[in-house]
Amino acid sequence: MILVENTVISDDIVEKLFVCHLQKCKGECCVAGDLGAPLETPEIEELTQNYPQIKPYLSHSGRYEIERQGIFIIDEEGDNSTPLINNRECAYAIYDQNNTLKCGIEQAYLDGKSTFQKPISCHLYPIRITPYDEYEAINYDRWDICADACRLGNKLGIPVYQFLKTPLIRRYGEKWYQELEQEAQLLRNDK
Repeated sequence: MILVENTVISDDIVEKLFVCHLQKCKGECCVAGDLGAPLETPEIEELTQNYPQIKPYLSHSGRYEIERQGIFIIDEEGDNSTPLINNRECAYAIYDQNNTLKCGIEQAYLDGKSTFQKPISCHLYPIRITPYDEYEAINYDRWDICADACRLGNKLGIPVYQFLKTPLIRRYGEKWYQELEQEAQLLRNDK
C-alpha cells in the first residue's frame, strides 16, 4: 500500500499496466454492469446546471430516460448514479459513427458548451475510490471487458496511475500526483 496525504493507494495502481483500448472494447464499460455511473454529491449540481448544454448531445433514448427518471437517480445500493436506458447503457452515452459508446457529457465539455467534464468515476476508471471517515482507498478494478486495455498497457509498458494522470490530478491535484510518482518509484526500486 502507498500512503499519499489522506489516501491509501493499492500497489496495483503502480504495478498493473493499462491503456484503454476503445477501438477494441467499443466503450463496453458504459453498458456492462447493472448500475449507472456513480456520481458524487457536488457532481449532481454541476450536471444539473450543465444539463441544458449537454442535452443536445444525447440520443433520443437517453433524453427520454433522463426526463422519465431524472438527471440522476438513487440506485439500488442507495448511491447517486446516472440513469440507464432499458437497464443497459448509461443515458448519457452516445454512439459514434464506428458504433463505439462515448460520453455525451464529455463531448459537450470538449466542444466548450459545458463546464462539467464527466463524472470522476468514469474519468478515473479502472480506478475505484472508496471513501472512509479519515481517508479514501484507491483500488484497481479488474474487469474482463478491459482485457484488451491490459494487453495494450503491457505492450506499451504504461502503469494504471500514469494512464490516469489527468483524472488523478483533476481529483487530487498536481502536488498529490507528484508524491504518488515518487512513491511509485520507491516501490519499483524495492522490487
